[in-house]
Amino acid sequence: MSQNSTLQRGLNTRHIRFLALGSAIGTGLFYGSATAIKMAGPSVLLAYIVAGIAIYIVMRALGEMAVHNPVSGSFSHYASQYISPLAGFTTGWTYVFEMVIVALADVTAFGIYMGFWYPDVPRWIWILSLIMFLGAINLIHVKVFGELEFWLSIIKVTAIVAMILGGLGLMFYGFQADHSNIVPGISNLWIYDGFMPHGIAGLVACLSVVVFAFGGIEIIGITAGESQDPKTTLPKAINAVPVRILLFYVLTIFVLMSIFPWNQIGSQGSPFVQIFENLGIKSAANILNIVVITAAVSAINSDVFGAGRMLYGMANRGQAPRVFQKLSRNGVPWMTVVVMAGVLLTGVVLNYLIPENVFMIIASIATFATVWVWLMILLSQVAMRRKLSTAEIKALDFPVWGWPYAPAFAIGFMVFILVMMGYFPDSRPAIYVGITWLVLLTIAYRIWVKPDQNLGKKSNPIHQNVEIES
Repeated sequence: MSQNSTLQRGLNTRHIRFLALGSAIGTGLFYGSATAIKMAGPSVLLAYIVAGIAIYIVMRALGEMAVHNPVSGSFSHYASQYISPLAGFTTGWTYVFEMVIVALADVTAFGIYMGFWYPDVPRWIWILSLIMFLGAINLIHVKVFGELEFWLSIIKVTAIVAMILGGLGLMFYGFQADHSNIVPGISNLWIYDGFMPHGIAGLVACLSVVVFAFGGIEIIGITAGESQDPKTTLPKAINAVPVRILLFYVLTIFVLMSIFPWNQIGSQGSPFVQIFENLGIKSAANILNIVVITAAVSAINSDVFGAGRMLYGMANRGQAPRVFQKLSRNGVPWMTVVVMAGVLLTGVVLNYLIPENVFMIIASIATFATVWVWLMILLSQVAMRRKLSTAEIKALDFPVWGWPYAPAFAIGFMVFILVMMGYFPDSRPAIYVGITWLVLLTIAYRIWVKPDQNLGKKSNPIHQNVEIES
């Protein structure tokens, strides 16, 4: 049956805030943080702060464009409109690539977390079950999806706050496990080879891992097409980003390294679980494992949503196969969900073939994709400003903070990350993969895509008529 249908505006401020949390607070914090701590030691705190500032500027740049022109496909549309259709094509598909890669990392971590309880069960069994479950969830009405994401995020946010308060309590009361000589305290940040044990090189090297942790937070822009009131909900959600970064990353890592030596935090499972288990609190380790599993499920859920909505918006502009325009009766682009679930099944294969190495390989490639998307968001905002008149700039409802110096700093930071990834041998393959990906996208664009002649007009692709499948 065919009839007119559009994406449903079923997401409110509460949904969007926690959707962003669900995408950003997952594997990068609960699992990837162990890698960053190993590389930089306690100075990783500086990396989280600097990267957090840069990401906030990216979000403000995205917010300026999204509030000015809320569309499905968000920053891919802006890159097409303000830079070039090719820029929008590469940005959109790289974002989809990023979401797929990040979701693969999250399903990998999910398998590791389940191994904490069931070490004899192969990871791929857990991963396959999770993909089937989330595929079904993403086919429901977007309001139901938003509610699920809200409650999943509530669980991990509550747990993080409890962990921080509990960690501070351990520090103040000087708790010490019977089998350990470790005394929790701030001094643990410098008594083990100093605050910056691996020098500036270690601090710089960890930046790519830290950036990976923040990957996915740009999903706030994707929600513009299904937000009930984007001019109100998006600024509120974006302005909350600095608080999230300080609370859920900087303060969390600070507490972790204060209650246990940084150089004994391993990467076998979540460092949160490992720390509390080593301190003799076995029940807390089990509780935290439930939390990190919830975080991984929430993050994957957000990734599938973000990639699907991006493909839908690009299909409306002729930059993706038109099959992705098809909506269910509930206004859900169901074909994108099916394709994403199919792609994630490669995670089952990867975990079967290379279970020990898959996380770092995926993380480094995802970091390239993340940084490229953020760079294009920044460049699109600069290009938009140059096309607006002085009166139009003054009329912006949510202008970027610190113009033009803040965007310039963020652009420089993103370029620096890409250069450093090419410099360090461990991350250099990701640069090769990324460059190859962009070259392939350019070739694909030249062969199959006809630039949309209407991109320069103020049209909203959300309200186009598309085919609805019964």
